[in-house]
Amino acid sequence: MAQRQVFTKEFKREAVRLLESSGRAGSEVARELGLRRNQLYKWQAEHRAKGPRAFPGRGPHLEALDELTRVQRELKRVTEERDILKKAVAFFANESR
Repeated sequence: MAQRQVFTKEFKREAVRLLESSGRAGSEVARELGLRRNQLYKWQAEHRAKGPRAFPGRGPHLEALDELTRVQRELKRVTEERDILKKAVAFFANESR
């Protein structure tokens, strides 16, 4: 399954600006940007309705921080497991002597 594309608010604003200022058809602008035409028009409607408050999403930089936090937690868990295994190996090594 393809991963959902995430666009920054700057990209969305620039896409809407290009649509409104270029004088070209929405389908042409959308194709050039690698978007579906209806997505571009949806962004345009949101921008017109909300102005500067349009596109309030988290953005990819915060999603990257979430991923970093997840990886750090996993690293901590694996490190703790490694430490437990080291102790177990030492214990059984001493038992066998």
